[in-house]
Amino acid sequence: MGKLVSQIAIKSDGDVFHEIFRERPHHISGMSPANIQKCDLHDGQWGTVGSVIYWNYTHDGKECVAKEIIEAIDEAKKSVTFKVIEGDLMELYNTFKLTVHVDAKGDDNLVTWTLGYEKKNENVPDPNTLMDFCLAVTKDIETHHLAKPN
Repeated sequence: MGKLVSQIAIKSDGDVFHEIFRERPHHISGMSPANIQKCDLHDGQWGTVGSVIYWNYTHDGKECVAKEIIEAIDEAKKSVTFKVIEGDLMELYNTFKLTVHVDAKGDDNLVTWTLGYEKKNENVPDPNTLMDFCLAVTKDIETHHLAKPN
């Protein structure tokens, strides 16, 4: 199993950021349209563990898809874990999980992305460009919320 962890500070509201990934991921395409084209609920309910979400996204200039199950939601830690069950990432990895966690402390909010994965073979690269993608989406969401009038 491989693991990548990256943190990024945001100036926008950490509670709102967590809520977007927890129960409004379908709004992200409007905040980061160059990266996320669409997010649909495939099964279950938004914001519910066990629900299945289908993403259309652009990664490294390529149109991709991912079907993910919401594996865990931790309100106390403000984290959401998604497990990829189908799509482009499954061509390279046996397992792939993404966890987004927010440390919300007033104006100082820290978003931590953790990618956990098992490569299909040793020739598969670490998902560094996917981590860059996650950080870019984070900055887009921040920019969107900072641009909104209070």
